[in-house]
Amino acid sequence: MAVAVKRVYETPASSDGLRVLVDRLWPRGLAKEDAVVKLWLRDLAPSKELREWFHANPEAWRLFRRRYLKELVSPEAGVALEKLYAVAQSGKKLTLLYASRNEEQNNAVVLKELLDGARKPPSSIGRATGGRGRIRKAKKQ
Repeated sequence: MAVAVKRVYETPASSDGLRVLVDRLWPRGLAKEDAVVKLWLRDLAPSKELREWFHANPEAWRLFRRRYLKELVSPEAGVALEKLYAVAQSGKKLTLLYASRNEEQNNAVVLKELLDGARKPPSSIGRATGGRGRIRKAKKQ
């Protein structure tokens, strides 16, 4: 899967392929025609509470990532995540769009990791967990 992550405010390019917005709110000051968004998956965005918490605590990336993955277990996010997996499996170039100013640490980066096959916590959903749901216990010594 060819998956890229790009800020929605950057100029669209033909090399972007299918452009998917993964934020809950439409980006401020951006006309829909200018964004060239093919699919808008709002339910993949972090909750308002988590988003506001992360903006106040940008140093807590790992904790944000863990909490965000837990939010993706919700039924609404699960449906949107399956839709995203289906689009990614089509073999076409896919660009995940986000509005955050933080280019290294945002929800689109986490979604790209999932699409690239990163391991997820056992409580989460999606195809990356297939066959990995079993957790081994450490031997007592």
